[in-house]
Amino acid sequence: MSTAREDAKTGFWIIGGIAALVTIGLIVTLAIGGISWLTAPFRGEVDKRDRTEGSGAFRIATYEEFFGICSTVQSKEGVIRTLEEEEKAASASRRAQISTSLTALKASRIEAVNEYNAKAAQEHRSAFKDKDLPPRLDVNDLNTTCAP
Repeated sequence: MSTAREDAKTGFWIIGGIAALVTIGLIVTLAIGGISWLTAPFRGEVDKRDRTEGSGAFRIATYEEFFGICSTVQSKEGVIRTLEEEEKAASASRRAQISTSLTALKASRIEAVNEYNAKAAQEHRSAFKDKDLPPRLDVNDLNTTCAP
């Protein structure tokens, strides 16, 4: 008789021990998952920053991109000035063509200025803009200078 009772107690302790281990495992898993969940935004931001800002290719591309956009604005301004000079002595039909071209050029110049300013305002890009480039471009200033 006592053997059956001892076997029952032993079985109870085994089942209780397994239940305790499962419970402890579940608590540890949830705790680690909770910490991971809480730190995910931070870890994601660090990883993203390391892949972009920490990348030499990103730095060089951003540096060159600012010069490229600024040069585009400067080129459009040069063409605008040339067309405005030509317009003074042009025939009526040519003036109409020039007027259309000027409108398109001025609009695309404004787009380029806005793109430059938007990228210059981005914190992760602004650090890689050459110090000799203007901090922002002015839509109304048709004398952009990209390098000294």
